[in-house]
Amino acid sequence: MQQHYLREILLSPVYQAAVETPLQTMPKLSKRLGCQVELKREDHQPVYSFKLRGAFHKLHKVAAKATAAGTLDSTRVICASAGNHAQGVALSASKLGLHATIVMPITTPEIKVSAVRGFGGNVLLHGTAFDEANRHAIELAKNTGAIYIPPFDDVDVIAGQGTVAKELLTQNNQLSAVFIPVGGGGLLAGMAVYIKAVLPNVRVIGVEPDDAACLEAALKAGEPVTLDRVGLFADGVAVKRIGTENFKLAQLFCDEVVTVSSDEICAAIKDIFEDLRAVAEPAGALALAGLKKYAQQHSQTGDVTEQTQLAAVLSGANLNFDTLRYVSERCELGEKKEAVFAVTIPEEKGSFRRFCQTLGGRAITEFNYRYASDNKAHIFVGIKLRNGAQELAQVTQALTDAGYQFQDLSDDELAKLHVRHMVGGMPPRLVNEQVYQFNFPEYPGALMNFLNTLGEKWNITLFHYRNHGAATGDVMAGFEIAEPSEIEGHLEALGYPYQLVSGNSSYKTFLTAG
Repeated sequence: MQQHYLREILLSPVYQAAVETPLQTMPKLSKRLGCQVELKREDHQPVYSFKLRGAFHKLHKVAAKATAAGTLDSTRVICASAGNHAQGVALSASKLGLHATIVMPITTPEIKVSAVRGFGGNVLLHGTAFDEANRHAIELAKNTGAIYIPPFDDVDVIAGQGTVAKELLTQNNQLSAVFIPVGGGGLLAGMAVYIKAVLPNVRVIGVEPDDAACLEAALKAGEPVTLDRVGLFADGVAVKRIGTENFKLAQLFCDEVVTVSSDEICAAIKDIFEDLRAVAEPAGALALAGLKKYAQQHSQTGDVTEQTQLAAVLSGANLNFDTLRYVSERCELGEKKEAVFAVTIPEEKGSFRRFCQTLGGRAITEFNYRYASDNKAHIFVGIKLRNGAQELAQVTQALTDAGYQFQDLSDDELAKLHVRHMVGGMPPRLVNEQVYQFNFPEYPGALMNFLNTLGEKWNITLFHYRNHGAATGDVMAGFEIAEPSEIEGHLEALGYPYQLVSGNSSYKTFLTAG
């Protein structure tokens, strides 16, 4: 098996469409981490993503077979994608003389639809999510005779992605470890099989988001498993189930998996910009976030030193510009340069001044206040940290010594995404309220569908919506009901992914009466 992949990678024709991308040193981050950090710039591809490699390798074989049979002019290919795979297939098909149809969810941002059309793809909008679009693409392939091109779980796609590793080891054969982003696992599988064949001592480390760690779950279970839900920030790797072939290769050739938070991804996007003046998409910065986490942990044990050379793959730069709003808000938390707290302070004159004095002159980045009773108030406060975890410990000790009741919300996703913008939104009376968090599709009529299904059956007591440029937004909604069982059957029928968050401590502190 390894020999087959090695041969395919070495002889791959991907450079008829793709380019050899540079490996660049990140001097500022290298100095900060105490090791040499290098970034493989797959954002330099014509489609701004590594996905072109796998798509072209696969389609080149399809075109060769059709040419031999004399059917090239009538050969059609089809795929489903909301992003980088779509552009890779469209451009590859155009160069090879194939007719490509790309099924994209109707929620896909117009910038991505236009890019696919610009590369020659015929775009068909269908469904509100990838799974619906993918099922439709597979059905169309069966009905029309078009050839379905999978995004990651395919031996030819895997081999095409493996050409990244061939270039990388040619550019630097002294690496200690290579960090590779994992969605469906095609890039990891292709790179790992090549690296272990050529330089088996180089550690291969997959990196996943905390909220979309399908490879980590599969390795623990010993087989691919389907996650109940995945986070959407790093939408390029928001995959519920690792590819079957990819998992087999990962079991054999991947040494370790590191998971990172959305805040850590935001911090990595900022690092890339500050060192290289490049803007990565969240999935593109994922591997660097894992590298940073690994280096910080292993420098404490002496396993990472100034002589250690680490490389990460910047896998793509197809960023929705609105996402930068979220990144700028969260990167300081990801770098441990900011912490956010819920604190109860006395409701009296001079209380805020005394609280600031307790912080010892540290800068306050955010301050939200709400009167809670005649003798106390709840505040949501952001505090600037100059010295990371050490200074955070000093702040918590100072608050403890001053007798404040407080919660560190720096790792509370609901608090950072919603509650910080809603402090003070308490009802004027006690209500029986159940609160849910939804993934809300961005398409015309979605809100009316929600309101028509639920709005006239129950009193909506709270509703907060925020979108960061993705195909799916995030909604927090409250309903005046005593028990979740009263509504959850209807929520299932609605079809939007959801979870009950009524027990969340930040919600209880800032958004409930009494």
